[in-house]
Amino acid sequence: MRKSIATVSLSGSLSEKLGAAATAGFDGVEIFENDLIASPLSPEEIRTRAADLGLTIDLYQPFRDAEAVPEEILAGNLRRAERKFALMERLGADLLLVCSSVSPDAVDDDALAAEQLHRLASLASEHGIRLAYEALAWGRHVHTYDHAWRIVEAADHPALGVCLDSFHILSRGSDPRGIEEIPGEKIFFLQLADAPRIAMDVLQWSRHYRCFPGQGDFDLAGLVGHTVRAGYTGPLSLEVFNDVFRQGDAGRTAVDALRSLLTLEESAGLSAPPAPVAATGFAFAELVTADTEPLRALLRTLGFARTGRHATKPVDLWEQGEARILLSGAGAGRRDGAALAALGLETPAQDAAVRRAEALLAPVVPRRRAERDAPLDAVAAPDGTELFFCGTAADGTTGGATGGTAGWRGDFPAVPGPGDTGITGTGEPTGLTRIDHVALPQPWHQFDEASLFYRSVLGLEPDESLDLADPFGLVRSRAVSNADGSLRIALNVAPGPGERSARPQHIALATDDIVATARRLRERGAGLLRVPGNYYDDLEARYTWAPGRLAALREYGILYDRDADGEFHHCYTATVGRVFFEIVQRTGGYRGYGARNAPVRLAVQHAAGRG
Repeated sequence: MRKSIATVSLSGSLSEKLGAAATAGFDGVEIFENDLIASPLSPEEIRTRAADLGLTIDLYQPFRDAEAVPEEILAGNLRRAERKFALMERLGADLLLVCSSVSPDAVDDDALAAEQLHRLASLASEHGIRLAYEALAWGRHVHTYDHAWRIVEAADHPALGVCLDSFHILSRGSDPRGIEEIPGEKIFFLQLADAPRIAMDVLQWSRHYRCFPGQGDFDLAGLVGHTVRAGYTGPLSLEVFNDVFRQGDAGRTAVDALRSLLTLEESAGLSAPPAPVAATGFAFAELVTADTEPLRALLRTLGFARTGRHATKPVDLWEQGEARILLSGAGAGRRDGAALAALGLETPAQDAAVRRAEALLAPVVPRRRAERDAPLDAVAAPDGTELFFCGTAADGTTGGATGGTAGWRGDFPAVPGPGDTGITGTGEPTGLTRIDHVALPQPWHQFDEASLFYRSVLGLEPDESLDLADPFGLVRSRAVSNADGSLRIALNVAPGPGERSARPQHIALATDDIVATARRLRERGAGLLRVPGNYYDDLEARYTWAPGRLAALREYGILYDRDADGEFHHCYTATVGRVFFEIVQRTGGYRGYGARNAPVRLAVQHAAGRG
């Protein structure tokens, strides 16, 4: 289906919005009246600009407070409409959005509303224009789509139909199944917006918290399915009022918007892009820093061994169990110290994963590759983290890419052993087995974009969004994971504009016995965070403990959580640059991340001078 976007959804001037929509790949736009009024371009110039960009003008909006009013007010409305119709002819737009009235002058009289809309449609048809009547969720008398349709049906004019808006329908809890009772030719337009479920005034909810499909809680795929089955053949159009989007880069927002429609089409069964390829785990996490020694020391303390060095790049491979860390010294000039720059994702069909990513508009990372380097492909996540599609142990590449029996690990020849000359990093294992999850702070204006990206491009399922108490405010967090939890990524919103570096990233490493691991780390001098005694006093009050168990948690600074499915223990290292490590032990079917303990951890990190 054709795809359109309302100019109100993007930041910038009208010309900039048109350029961003066209560059992203949209077919058309809805022009919001305020954007046109504020533009220095004439309607004819806007029409030409859109045509040059390959965009159609699918809708002009809004025309407000038109119907069910006294005759003297209607006369003024018709004069106003006549001017708007003339403007639309200059603009090259032939569909006008008419919102249900919110005016105190409007009366609760469906017959009068139908008669006056008929007169308005007759006037519009003289200009070759049609009217799409939309029920605003806060309309004075008409606020449901089925009510709007009854009035349109009674008006009985070929130039009058309905506009269906997903927010207005779903925010009121209306049943969208009734859409299928509307003749498809009378559904003139479909506007789409998602939104988180928030208990607040619907007008404020609409004006500030709409988001793109897949970023909120509405069942848009179901609504679109009902609309298409009714016979609708027009565009899928986004109308999103959102304070964040209107402050962000218009080009980036437009790409995010189109990705949301592509994903929605797939969910509604209207298109079949390459299927998502489920990643089965982490092949590696790559840390980049100008000075590798602090991280080398920390990895040794954690029990990692330096097992290889890249043949052509300053990158070392460190391993313990199935946990693999790449440590790169190519971070010269970084102002934020060590950072988690890339993730290797064990992917059974790398080529298919790349095709999926490209179809969903993920930017492919250009790479300089030596002749013998494994042919790894990577895409960039919204925060710039590079995601490499690697092979799996099952395909014989042991976490590598296709093109060699050793895959990406073949790029890392073994380093000299302890008895040989050369730098080595050998330590006794501490019981760490694999990477459990990683946590990536997101810029405040890219949090919803990131959530949609990981869901649409990688096929990861998002958990519920959480607000975590921080000593200086709230941290918004949402995790995404695959079906069995072998790949988990926690996305956290950073404090504010331009402050992504203010909140650290972390890598969580799994163990089967966290007390034993913490004991070994303490013996090696690891600086585990010290948790206040008040926390353990509270734990003692909340749960019944086996003798000595709580004392062990207290001694080693281990936090604890449980749910109906299992238990979770975790502790933390000090932060190096922007990175710290978490040690976790899951028992039973626990799938969370210890969110209950986040305020304690954040407070301790702040007290330590980093959080």
